[in-house]
Amino acid sequence: MFKRISTIGLGYIGLPTAAVFAKHGIEVIGVDVKQEAVDTINRGEIHIVEPGLEEAVKNAVERGLLRATITPEPADVFLIAVPTPFKKTGSETPEPDLSYIKSASKHIAPVLKKGNLVVLESTSPVGATEKMAEWLAEERSDLSFPQSRGEESDIRIAHCPERVLPGKVLEELVSNDRVIGGMTPKCSESAVALYKTFVKGECVITNARTAEMAKLTENSFRDVNIAFANELSIICDKLDIDVWELIALSNRHPRVNILQPGPGVGGHCIAVDPWFIVSSSPAESKLIKASREVNDYKPEWVINKIKIAVADFLQAHPDKALQDVTIACYGLTFKADIDDLRESPSYTIFQSLRGLFKERVIAHEPNVYIDDDNISVDFKGVFNKSNIHVFLVPHKEYKGFDFEGQSMKFVLDFCKATCSNI
Repeated sequence: MFKRISTIGLGYIGLPTAAVFAKHGIEVIGVDVKQEAVDTINRGEIHIVEPGLEEAVKNAVERGLLRATITPEPADVFLIAVPTPFKKTGSETPEPDLSYIKSASKHIAPVLKKGNLVVLESTSPVGATEKMAEWLAEERSDLSFPQSRGEESDIRIAHCPERVLPGKVLEELVSNDRVIGGMTPKCSESAVALYKTFVKGECVITNARTAEMAKLTENSFRDVNIAFANELSIICDKLDIDVWELIALSNRHPRVNILQPGPGVGGHCIAVDPWFIVSSSPAESKLIKASREVNDYKPEWVINKIKIAVADFLQAHPDKALQDVTIACYGLTFKADIDDLRESPSYTIFQSLRGLFKERVIAHEPNVYIDDDNISVDFKGVFNKSNIHVFLVPHKEYKGFDFEGQSMKFVLDFCKATCSNI
């Protein structure tokens, strides 16, 4: 039924999805605006870090089932997996930025033909799939779309949000259930037939708006839970209670599952998606907004704790001046063992500390190259240069590290990377 698929956007979702379809024998044309990414993929290599992806892409390219390009080409299906950030306008509530979806729609419109299926995979505010359909219709008045012709439309439109975990994307693309929201029942049926090519989980049908809201709800639920944990960490610090022990004890209750606190919340999804709900219903989303504010405040709280540690270090070492103090940050990505810096609170904290303490702030980050002489992949080298150690991401390199007599007073672990002293 589907002989050629085009994935628009070859990032953390688009490229793995393209590789999985190619693995199942379907020709895939990947489209991206970055020539470097296109060239890398066409060499059978990858420009992101994801376990198993390099081998999958290499195999697909060698078999002639995957190639990348800048310019969209005709296909049976178009999967749009482009960024959906929010606009930082200075207002109290950030606004969704749909410009990438609009641009992708306008780029594929010239090559659309009757019978095509267009699926929006990007996590989107409610109504984005309908907007995409409108943008396509504006470009192709010769074709009919679901908003005007319903079941008889020339083009099928659906929303199917990704719900995978970085580090396990290839596994979860196959095993997880998929929520599929077509603009009409036939749109949904077409999308189910597409995803059943490789999905072993259940494909659950709903409408486009509910599918959009489902993804936002999943991530907002996690954001609220993390906000509760982060707020507990701040309270426990004030009351001299070990928050990690407290959460472990509380989670022994059979109906309690508190997540882990950290230096904030990052990534493209959990740090962004709740704002899509708040922007659409600001008066009704008080809890979701409050949780976002708690998690957005956490980096500031972390920075204040580091300032106190610097002051305590100088008081404990009266022979040293501020210029003698070196602060090391361990981990800059938004979560452990990945290469993704999007909305990373750890990277924000590092940059803020650099603004305060200049070159006396260094960092260790093993998973992503950052063009900065003060950021190294040499963990021991960074550790031996530093007086104050700030663990922000629980990378595997830090597990069970021997502090070799270092005063734990100046080891601040905000993510339980090696110990729990917040």
